[in-house]
Amino acid sequence: MDKSLRKPVIAGNWKMNNTPEQTKALIEQMKPLVAGADCEVILCTPYIDLYAAMEAAEGSNIKIGAENCHWAEKGAFTGEVSAQMLKAAGVPYVIIGHSERRQYFGETDETVRDRVRAALNAGIKVILCVGEVLGERELGITDEIVRKQTKVALSGVSEAELANIIIAYEPVWAIGTGLTATPEQANEVCSVIRSLIAELYSKDASDHFVIQYGGSMNDGNAAELLAQYDVDGGLIGGASLVAEKFAKIVEAASK
Repeated sequence: MDKSLRKPVIAGNWKMNNTPEQTKALIEQMKPLVAGADCEVILCTPYIDLYAAMEAAEGSNIKIGAENCHWAEKGAFTGEVSAQMLKAAGVPYVIIGHSERRQYFGETDETVRDRVRAALNAGIKVILCVGEVLGERELGITDEIVRKQTKVALSGVSEAELANIIIAYEPVWAIGTGLTATPEQANEVCSVIRSLIAELYSKDASDHFVIQYGGSMNDGNAAELLAQYDVDGGLIGGASLVAEKFAKIVEAASK
């Protein structure tokens, strides 16, 4: 197996942060810092910031994504945004199934699957999040949980469509807590996901499939995490809100 088959992807998840004006200012700071990156660079912003982000990133190597989308094309879903709306706005990426969506807003494996399908149907690339909570890790069922979440989310997804999906493994216990999985723990679960992709699709598909680590990766630990064979990038929270920190992670992924 050859890790060079996969181009690393560093994606920022801004969560509920930044106004449109703050968005423009931060991206202007970031652009020169990540201009020479030998990895894909994505910033996922709140809906209200998407136009400002795309305007600021135009002509640069930074791509813009949304943080969620609904499974329906339209309808009586107050406060929701459809994948078709994101497509019409020119948004190329969307995060689906983030642990905070599962924890606070009732996302289930099934609604994650339906949102993935909606995004793919709209021609939007998906960053699909999977991961266990602390109690599940302590019970020793991490592999089962991650395999189930992945299998449900990918049900109905063809091998050709798989090229438009990235999986971000995010141990829920390591998000916003300051805790981080060890590089070995991160690689172990990413390897489980890669093995499942080979099982569901093919070895060739798994060899080319990008798997990120998404549990408190920062400028201090990124290099060690990214050196792991099955870790192909990061889904970055807090560090993506600081231009210099985010740029250091991008630099680590480019080596």
